[in-house]
Amino acid sequence: MDAIDRKILTVLQGDANISIAELADRVGLSQTPCWKRIQRLEQSGVIVKRVALVAPEKIGLGLTVFVQIETADHSGPWLEKFAQMVASMPEVMEFYRMAGDVDYMLRVVVADMAAYDGFYKKLIETIPLKNVTSRFAMERIKSTTAYRVPDLPKA
Repeated sequence: MDAIDRKILTVLQGDANISIAELADRVGLSQTPCWKRIQRLEQSGVIVKRVALVAPEKIGLGLTVFVQIETADHSGPWLEKFAQMVASMPEVMEFYRMAGDVDYMLRVVVADMAAYDGFYKKLIETIPLKNVTSRFAMERIKSTTAYRVPDLPKA
């Protein structure tokens, strides 16, 4: 990736609906080479997909919960079953295996406390867990999906 590819990524992360003409102008290319670069970035897996970002509270999903999970079992079969089960739960927006004293971290988005209680019960009934700690977000201060695209490494 060169500096122009990096500019394209930065602009598209801010607005994926921008026209090719405007994008090309902003990154200093003509339209055809700009479009070819976007296609190459998509084909190589740098651009994974283009989506609409939705305000969760506007669709009735006002509660964000960060769930820390500790487990006594670290075997491959257990992890495979656990990962499959958690990944299939639509309330789970992000799911990470962690280093340190917590084994897994989830970001869960639900309508309210009653919905979270239902999610929690489903989570703990499905597979044995050692400890589950829930932390409730009171206010979203910053939320972004745009990564800071690093500059080219200095030679």
